Amino acid sequence: MNNFFIILMHTYVTKLKTKSFLVTTILTVAIMLALTNMTNIIDFFNKGEEADKIAVIDETGQLFAPLTEQMRVINEELRLEKYEGNVDEARKEVEDGKYKGLLELRLNGDKLPAASYKAMSIADSAVPADLQAALQQMKTAIASTQINIAPEELEKLYAPVEFKKAALEKDAKTEEELNQARGLVYVLLFIIYFAVIMYANMIAMEVATEKSSRVMEIMISSVSPIKQMFAKILGIGLLSLTQLAVILLAGYLSVTQNLENMEGGFFEFFGFGNVSGSTISYAVIFFILGYFLYATMAAFLGSLVSRIEDVQQMITPMTLLVVAGFMMAMFGLNQPEAPFVKYTSFIPFFSPMLMFLRVGMLNIPFWEIALSIGILVATIAFLAIFGARVYRGGVLMYGKSNSFKDIKKALQLTKNG
Repeated sequence: MNNFFIILMHTYVTKLKTKSFLVTTILTVAIMLALTNMTNIIDFFNKGEEADKIAVIDETGQLFAPLTEQMRVINEELRLEKYEGNVDEARKEVEDGKYKGLLELRLNGDKLPAASYKAMSIADSAVPADLQAALQQMKTAIASTQINIAPEELEKLYAPVEFKKAALEKDAKTEEELNQARGLVYVLLFIIYFAVIMYANMIAMEVATEKSSRVMEIMISSVSPIKQMFAKILGIGLLSLTQLAVILLAGYLSVTQNLENMEGGFFEFFGFGNVSGSTISYAVIFFILGYFLYATMAAFLGSLVSRIEDVQQMITPMTLLVVAGFMMAMFGLNQPEAPFVKYTSFIPFFSPMLMFLRVGMLNIPFWEIALSIGILVATIAFLAIFGARVYRGGVLMYGKSNSFKDIKKALQLTKNG
């Protein structure tokens, strides 16, 4: 057992000191801090900046005033200035940077507002979209006057239809709760997806690297291959928890410092304002189970290759399973009650994401959650026993890998050993 912990800590400390781990952790923390401080960052860069100014040439002499009023409602930061010169002079001032763009107002054949917008670049679609929206409101008002529709009747015509949704099922989640759960589950699914792929791949690379350097031949003389496999799985697992703890702690501290600036918008949409304790608990449970499932597979698949170059080819089918589960989960965010989402959530390779999706979005019976977790644990146990046998023979195999045909050869070496 002492050798087991030596390998575990060696794997953990070695990976902890690698540049790739440190850089990945620092970059992720930086991104987390940037997202939670996005409002402050935007305000910092906008400090001292003048509002965008649009030169307006009103050929009618009557559209500028109502357009200005509409723009105050749509975008109060965009300034409209009536330009007294001709079009060529206005274009020259746009080219010199005095104005963001030039808007020419006129009336078409039906005596309704029409306009043309010119700017150095139309890549920024926000400004012309706001101008078009304001003009559309003006056109609607003028057209209603022409056909003698009272403003009250027009408002009634364009008022959105009253449509309420209510769930009849007892304790069913409201629409607001579903939207919050959907955003939170979306973020946590990404964490599970990337973490499982990254750390499982790390385990396969670790085993293949030791085999390629022939370190394995020395290790198997003092430690059994089974202990080696589980020591590496737990070592990388401890590494993953360390990295996630650092990232989440940095995110939590940053969020608590910026709660006032994060009310509504992105923060509220993704459900971070009302995080359910049970949702977080299930996220941790399915993350750990998903990690052990794919980590066990990655360990014995990595033991079958002798060159680092062959690792990606060997673990590609496993990666595709993770991708398939993630894609089904993305579809299930909008249809969590779909039959295929329900049934595939009991398939162990997809359970970490799909069952977690259902738990976060729906009120499902506890026995379904327990059954899914039970199947997942049983599958991990089976893969651990089977994987240990493959690993035991696989670490003794050298030469070019022949993909999954080598599993039979590894099992044969285990029997002979």
